[in-house]
Parts: sequence; structure tokens; C-alpha cells
Amino acid sequence: RDPKMAYAEQSGSVPAGEEAFQTYYSEVKQIEKRDSVLTPKQQIERLTRPGASYFNLNPYEVLQLDPEATDEELKKRFRQLSILVHPDKNQDDVERAQKAFEAVDKAYKSLLEVEQKKRVLDVIQAGKEYIDHIVKEKKKQLKKEGKPTVVEEDDPVVFKQAVYKQTMKLFAELELKRKEREAKEMHERKRKREEEIEAQEKVKREREWQKNFEESRDGRVDSWRTFQTKGKKEKKNRTFLKPPKVKMEQRE
Repeated sequence: RDPKMAYAEQSGSVPAGEEAFQTYYSEVKQIEKRDSVLTPKQQIERLTRPGASYFNLNPYEVLQLDPEATDEELKKRFRQLSILVHPDKNQDDVERAQKAFEAVDKAYKSLLEVEQKKRVLDVIQAGKEYIDHIVKEKKKQLKKEGKPTVVEEDDPVVFKQAVYKQTMKLFAELELKRKEREAKEMHERKRKREEEIEAQEKVKREREWQKNFEESRDGRVDSWRTFQTKGKKEKKNRTFLKPPKVKMEQRE
């Protein structure tokens, strides 16, 4: 028996029966559809609210699409949202509209790239598998205790919310790791650049010293030669005073 229907019946949210459950589920989809066609102001608010830098990491959430959406649905949704939040259409809130438009554009482009789209889908799948595991563990524990194996996640809305929260957490963790890695790489690049600059400065100083030494060497040699030549001339021209002759006194 479908556990979702069992939960719906036992919670009293819908009458028993497959038809009643389908009605209940269609109401949920209608609520989602209503939320997906928010006004321009509401969409701008959604895409720029506090914490949006993390909320907007999941491009499917930005575009309000299911991961199973086709390329055609993706293009259609992008056109709709980009028009709604375009700065030209929201002159009274241009700055936030620009941020919202950039978020929509980034989400759309990321899903156009095969590798990025695959990574996004892998994260979403990991979030779903984690919640599936949690639900199984809960049911196992309830069965062990002899209690009905009905959990709140049997409700499709609750299950979807749980997957959303877990997926958002995974995206946030990946983003933090990316930023840490980027900061580390930037620090390493800065360190290497500083070492390169220091090495270049050292070479420059050595070259300048060598150049100054070469330029001053001729001057030093010329000075020495001048000194030597001058010394020889002074020695040649030097005259020595003779001491006066001493007359010997004659004794009578």
C-alpha cells in the first residue's frame, strides 16, 4: 500500500481512498504552481532575501523547476523569470532587480553546461537519498518497537521540504569548501608572486651593482694611474738640500 496515502488517511488530512489522495496531491501541486508565478516584486524579494547567496546555489530552486524539467521547460521558465525581474521592468527597485536578474541568468547558464548540470543533479540526488535513508531508519526503529511504521515524511509535502533542506545544506557545504579552496589557492598564488618579485628585485639589485662596479672601475684605474704618474714626476723633480760644510777651527 502507498505509504503516502496511508499517512494522509491516518492524519485525517484527506478522506480514505486513492481518489481522495490524488485530490489532495493535486492541491499541493496547485500551491506550488501558485508560488511559481509570484509577482515581479515577490520574485525579486525571493531572489534577494537574506541568505539568498546560499538559497540560490541550487539553480532549480532559483528557476522554480523540478530536476526532471526538460530543456524546453528550462528555456521557457528562464524567459518568464528574466522578464519579471528585469531591471528595466522594475525601475522603482533597480538595484535589487539587477541582483535577481543575475541570479536567474546564472542559474540558467549553469544548467546549460553539461558538467555543471550533472554536479547539481548529483547533489540533489544525494539529498534525496539521505532523506530516504533517514525515513527507512525511522520505520525500522518503529517496527522494532512494535509501533505503526508511519512517519511524517510519508507526507509528500513534508518529504519534499526535508529533501529541500538537506539539499540546501549540501550546496552550502560545497560552496564553503569551494571558497576555502579558492582562498587557499589565492594565498598560494600571492605567496609565489611575492617570491617571484623578490627574486626579480634581487637580480635587479645585483645587475645594478655590477653595472656601477664596471662603470666605476675605469675611473678607479685612471685615478690610480694618475696617482702613480704624479708620484714618479715628484720623485724625479725632488731636490735635496745639502748641509753646510763645517769649518774646522785651527788651534794656535
